[in-house]
Amino acid sequence: MPLIVVLIIIIVIFVWMWASYNSIIRLRNRRMNAFADIDVQLRQRHDLVPQLVETVKGYAGHEREVLTRVTEARTSAIGATTIDEKIQKEQQLSSALQGLRVTMEAYPNLKANENFMRLQEKLGDIEYNLAATRRQFNTITTDYNNAVQTFPGNMVARNYGFTTETFFDLGTEVRKQFEEPPVVKF
Repeated sequence: MPLIVVLIIIIVIFVWMWASYNSIIRLRNRRMNAFADIDVQLRQRHDLVPQLVETVKGYAGHEREVLTRVTEARTSAIGATTIDEKIQKEQQLSSALQGLRVTMEAYPNLKANENFMRLQEKLGDIEYNLAATRRQFNTITTDYNNAVQTFPGNMVARNYGFTTETFFDLGTEVRKQFEEPPVVKF
């Protein structure tokens, strides 16, 4: 009888570890899939940025520093290979695009240009979709991190090398810009 109890306990522990391991694997794969959705949006944004830069160049040729920063940030973001590196580089690109938006505001003729308006609208749509896919990615990352950090999943995670993952947030530079009150001019 005691041997049967020990055997049942061993089987229960094995089934629990197997289920926990598979659950963490499924969450990790969902996170990778969610980032693949972000990659689609990022590719669209990367394709649109050169068109915006060229349009702005025609009106604001002396704003080279801003245009160069956007171009360099885009190139850097395209070259990123890991999820963490992509997150960091995309935060830099978002910051550079914010600087470009500020520059564009200073040129009324540019804002009236039909081609520019279409590009800006398309960029707005991409940014909106990107924000939605980031939210989904961060939700899945939260689920994954919870599974890795909470009992009993943390015991399995520790034994198999699962670690917490980073979120795709705005980054400190862009967050600082949003913390500043908007300037209203009449």
